[in-house]
Amino acid sequence: MQFGPREIVTPFRPIPLDVPEGMAPNEFFNSAENLNDLVHNNGLLQNPEGLLLYRKALGHSNLFDTSIIYNTSQQILDPLGRPVRRTQVPDAVKHVWNRMNQIIIAFMLERYPDPERHLVLAGEASLDATWPLTSPGVPSIRMLHNHFIVFDKQELAAAPLADPNNPNLTDGGQHSLFQAHMREVYRSFFDALDFKVLKPCDKGECRLRLTGYPQGLPSWGVPGGAAALKQVAFWRDYDTLLKGFLDFYRTFFGQVSTRNSPPPRDLYFPALVEEKLLFDNDFLKTAKMVRDRCIKDARYANAIRWQPAFKQLIYRNDKGDLIVTISQNSIGNAITELLGVVVKRVPNAEAYAQAEPALLEQLFEVRRRLVEADLGTGVATAQWPAE
Repeated sequence: MQFGPREIVTPFRPIPLDVPEGMAPNEFFNSAENLNDLVHNNGLLQNPEGLLLYRKALGHSNLFDTSIIYNTSQQILDPLGRPVRRTQVPDAVKHVWNRMNQIIIAFMLERYPDPERHLVLAGEASLDATWPLTSPGVPSIRMLHNHFIVFDKQELAAAPLADPNNPNLTDGGQHSLFQAHMREVYRSFFDALDFKVLKPCDKGECRLRLTGYPQGLPSWGVPGGAAALKQVAFWRDYDTLLKGFLDFYRTFFGQVSTRNSPPPRDLYFPALVEEKLLFDNDFLKTAKMVRDRCIKDARYANAIRWQPAFKQLIYRNDKGDLIVTISQNSIGNAITELLGVVVKRVPNAEAYAQAEPALLEQLFEVRRRLVEADLGTGVATAQWPAE
């Protein structure tokens, strides 16, 4: 068997939505009108905190695939003003969201217990609100949402190898600026974060043998597995990792933008930034390299995401351990690509219909468990009842 990133085909049922003339699809998808359609055609559960569980109409996998979105479309009409990461939501919302995450991940691990047969993953990709809506690679819905996905490893093994130069494979070994030019300071910064649950992943243990991904990224094991996700301390560590990444990203691109600029305002770890980053020669040398190229290369400068862009992931490795990792989200947005899985979606209503009953059965069971835990109430659509 050949090992490397895979490109799988996922059929979907074409969405019966008419994009108004003169609008780009991702402009329309960010509208309150489209989000209203998302609730009524694909909604499964919602709660007073504004969190909506829904079926992915354009999914990554038809084995198991669902998302939670922080649906602020009725309260915040400006897509650029909507929360796009956990650090931007109220604590009460994040508390409920973490509990929903824990229950859904536990369900996936229970339903798909064999790490040799199934790849289980959950996480979020940054929805950077600083790019123009029509820029390539900008997410279709500009609000905080995450993904819960299961892939059949036999299907992945049978899928053709993906082009390793596919720009959407934003991994640490090939495309990540941080890993390529300042690997040691990047890792040293994360090593200085104070984690209570997460433990550094042993070299090679985090990588999936089939795809070889993730490549070169700092990763952490979760001692205790699914049980650890019931601890508040785990989710605090998960947030600490994100906050550290945001500090690193903002500090670096601040130096790219303006030579010898002061530290960004409102840092989470100001002392760590000063000690580990702003006095590190590799860090500042790399910033100069990027700044010099931006001055000469308009296309390169336009492609930079100047504000924090990331993918953060919880997944199960080949041994059955849970792993947490985070990556710069420089180009691609599909979170599966962090693990070397490129999804090619094709319209095929008949093929999707064959997979739909088993998929919906699982989503309804997840909904039942969330309702039982007082995490929301069911949503009725034309396709299914509220319970």
